[in-house]
Amino acid sequence: MPLSTGGQLDGFGLEDQERIVRRWTREYGHRLAHLFVEKAVSGTVAGDGRPELATALLWVEEKKVHGIVAPNLDCMARELVVQEAALAQCWKRGGRAFMVDQGEILPDDPEDPMRTAMRQMMGVFAQLDRGMTVAKLRRGRRIKGEKGEYAYGAPPYGWHAHKKELTEEETEQAGRARARQLRDEDELSLRKICAVLEAEDIRPKRGERWHPETVRRMLANSDDRPPTLRRRERTA
Repeated sequence: MPLSTGGQLDGFGLEDQERIVRRWTREYGHRLAHLFVEKAVSGTVAGDGRPELATALLWVEEKKVHGIVAPNLDCMARELVVQEAALAQCWKRGGRAFMVDQGEILPDDPEDPMRTAMRQMMGVFAQLDRGMTVAKLRRGRRIKGEKGEYAYGAPPYGWHAHKKELTEEETEQAGRARARQLRDEDELSLRKICAVLEAEDIRPKRGERWHPETVRRMLANSDDRPPTLRRRERTA
C-alpha cells in the first residue's frame, strides 16, 4: 500500500490515508501485507524519487503480493506520467491495482480506448487542480509574508500562531521533549514512541493517534526555535 506525505497539502494526512485503506481492505476481504510510506517527499516527486512505490511494484513482480492499493491515484503519485507508469508496471507484472475511491483500476483494453482516455483525463484535471492549489497557497503566503504575518499554514507541533507570530505551546513542547527522551535515552522505535505517547495521554495536534511518520517529522525538528526564525537566519 503506497502512501504519500504529499496528500497532507489537502488535509489528507498519513493517518487518514492508512485508516481508510485498512477499512477498505477489511470490507472487501483483502489482506494488507505491508505499508509503503514515502518519507519527507511530496507526491509530485518523479517516479525515480519514489523508492517505496518502486519497492511495492517489486513485491508485485516477486509475487509477494497480488497487487497494490492506495487511497486514490493522486496519493499514489501526483503527476499523471508517474501514475500511468506505475499502473503499467503493476499490470505488466501480473498485479492488480485498487484505489479506495474507485475500486479496481482495470488494465488498458485496446478494444475500449475510452477507458484509458477517461482515466487519463481525470488525472490531467487532478494535476491541474493540484497546481492551482499550490499556486494559491504560494500567493497567499507571499501576501502574508509581506504583511509580516505567519505564512506557513498550520503551526508545527510545539507552537501556535499568536498575533501573527509563532509562540511555544507548553503542553506540546513537553510532548516533544518526551519523544526526544524516548528516542535518545530509551532508544525506542518510532512505533514504540507512538505507543508510549498515547499511553501517557500525550496527543498529537490533530486526531487521537500518533503515526510513526508524524513522530519522525517532529523529531527531525530538534531545534527549539520556531521554524520561521530558523528560515530567516538561513536566508539572512
